Amino acid sequence: MPLSLTEVLGFITGALCVWLLARQNIWTWPIGIGNNLFFLVLFLRTGLYADGVLQIIYVALAAYGWWTWLYRKTPAAELPVTHARAGTWLWLAPATGMTAAILWFTLARFTDSIVPGWDSLTTAISLAAIWGQCRKLLESWYLWILADLVYIPLYIYKGLRLTAALYVVFLVLCLMGLKAWREALRPVESLP
Repeated sequence: MPLSLTEVLGFITGALCVWLLARQNIWTWPIGIGNNLFFLVLFLRTGLYADGVLQIIYVALAAYGWWTWLYRKTPAAELPVTHARAGTWLWLAPATGMTAAILWFTLARFTDSIVPGWDSLTTAISLAAIWGQCRKLLESWYLWILADLVYIPLYIYKGLRLTAALYVVFLVLCLMGLKAWREALRPVESLP
């Protein structure tokens, strides 16, 4: 599959978005919305339907993240980086698994997707990761790393080589983001 302008613009805005996210820069959210719109078009054209729908959800979550980073501040400072509480994992892990299962069933039954399981798994993990990023939970970086390790071969398989390369860049940026957020971690009570 030849490169398209949509894939190139998705690459540029995606790399910039994750780079800004690692630096806790609020501009990550509006640039991310642009990135989501480019990838929405690209993924729907290539039969990655769950990833396409995920981009619509990302737009809504980006608006939430933008609002949260702007207005959910402690009395003295910006929203701090924290750890997820154990209770968060008690509902987030099963919700992620259930989301993957429902998406897999839906894609396998109602679409012509040739990768419904992988498309569903990456989508579910990505939803959990972006939710965590909106709340500045350190563990969200681990979820992104896991998703990227699956996305890279998936996109190569689907012929989206530039997008696969972008996800290699994302993987490196996620490692950098994890390091930066660890350093920014404050001894503040974890958020729910």
